[in-house]
Amino acid sequence: MKEDGITSILVNPNIATIQTSENFADKVYFLPITIDFVERVIEKEQPDSILLQFGGQTALNVGVQLFDKGILEKHNVQVLGTPVEAIKDTEDRLLFANKCTEIGLKVARSKTASNYDEAVKVANEIGFPVMVRIAYALGGLGSGIVNNKEELKEKAEKAFRYTNQILIEESLYGWKEIEYEIVRDKYDNCITTCSMENIDPMGIHTGDSVVIAPVQTLSAQENFKLRSIGIKLIRHIGVIGECNIQYALDPNSDDYRIIEVNARLSRSSALASKATGYPLAFIATKLALGYALNEVENSITQETSACFEPALDMLHLNFQDGICRNFSR
Repeated sequence: MKEDGITSILVNPNIATIQTSENFADKVYFLPITIDFVERVIEKEQPDSILLQFGGQTALNVGVQLFDKGILEKHNVQVLGTPVEAIKDTEDRLLFANKCTEIGLKVARSKTASNYDEAVKVANEIGFPVMVRIAYALGGLGSGIVNNKEELKEKAEKAFRYTNQILIEESLYGWKEIEYEIVRDKYDNCITTCSMENIDPMGIHTGDSVVIAPVQTLSAQENFKLRSIGIKLIRHIGVIGECNIQYALDPNSDDYRIIEVNARLSRSSALASKATGYPLAFIATKLALGYALNEVENSITQETSACFEPALDMLHLNFQDGICRNFSR
């Protein structure tokens, strides 16, 4: 944004992360990211636009709430990048499942529930074990696999403390967990920048596992299939900027399920940027400002444009070589 002469105001509750980036933004507010605090900053600074995709799940949730309450409209603040309606389509489990099925893509069989009785009814229809997921949740908060009604009751009671909607879906325990980072501009140019695979299968939370970039156990056919599905879905949803799509892949066939899309930069995005030399945060900002992929120079290579797609499997030898050298030290 500084390159484009745009004044930026950062709201960041974590003082430690900004201590070494003194000139990162024109102004920094060390405040909690909540509706009340952010609205007061908007009232004081009177910005004309806001970026929601760079502050994790908390910023995304607050941005949606600011939009729904009419606060952004009241202060004439425009959301840059992915539209709020598209964010809702990725965060609301039912809306997301509908978006996938609209274009013939597979998601786990599931239904939403707003209370324990509904959850039991859905679980009996699908058949135990089932996966319980929460909408608008940080780090999979409250989600998990349950094997019977007793476990479901315990999980549901915890879940409904954080949300008024949970999703009960078929268990994909033991399937491979695969992720792709995808970027798209407002002109519908869309590329996949990195593939990742969890060492642990579905059933182990990503935060408790180790992820490897690029994928290690997929065939070229499987890799291309999931890449194509991801691009098709992201175009259908209308993400502008960067996002992350997660899949479950049957280890005994090429059957798949789309788990979710994060319409924001995540922990995976940081790994992907380092593994590929494709600076996702930088490029996502430029795309949110209205640039096309071919108009943005990759700030790392300084030779290629942002529309140059890193090979999804060609970092393999370099990556392994890097590990061997580190181990030898």
